[in-house]
Amino acid sequence: MISKLPKWVEYGAFILALTAGCINGIGLLGFEHQAISHLSGTATLIGTDFINDHPVKLVHLLLIVAGFFGGATLSGLVLKDGTLSLGRRYDLLLVIEAMLLLGAVYPLSHNAIYGLYLASAACGLQNALVTSYSGAIVRTTHITGIITDLGLMFGALLRGQPLNKRKLVLFLVIVAGFVLGGVLSGILFPMLGAYSFAVPAGVCISLAIVYRVYMWRAKIRMR
Repeated sequence: MISKLPKWVEYGAFILALTAGCINGIGLLGFEHQAISHLSGTATLIGTDFINDHPVKLVHLLLIVAGFFGGATLSGLVLKDGTLSLGRRYDLLLVIEAMLLLGAVYPLSHNAIYGLYLASAACGLQNALVTSYSGAIVRTTHITGIITDLGLMFGALLRGQPLNKRKLVLFLVIVAGFVLGGVLSGILFPMLGAYSFAVPAGVCISLAIVYRVYMWRAKIRMR
């Protein structure tokens, strides 16, 4: 599946992973130290808080999951088709992601925790966007699966099987982007606080514009 993806996918995956890493870093550095871009830890905490009878925190965690789910649902509603193709409304989804992140700024700057649910929805939307065109192979909002796949690839290499270089490069690009996103959040959050979300929002809008221009030029070449 990865071998069939166009060459520019690596660039988009890097930028989206950087964006998600930055969003997650902002959530972890402040605002209840809440992970935003993935749900494994959140799901575990839901179980522990259910047993320990922490109803307020339990509702908060459930709303984080609901936000992520809602964003993914919106992505599925807009795209309709999982085939990667010019003309699909990826730019619209990127703009919506940016609006969700910008919408999180005001409440979080006033210590209103519901801004996290908007940021979680942005991550759910982005993860579903990438998943839909990669055949569930690529994720950009977390790297657990990516690290697992890298381990499998190197295990197979030790058995003498050839290494899929395209797959290796793509996965390493995503890991690097996510980690660099965390570095970026460490720079931004101490200076900007909740307004740090404006930076990944700006990245999403810029990526949407680049996609729109690329699509426009491709249509001109086809005439």
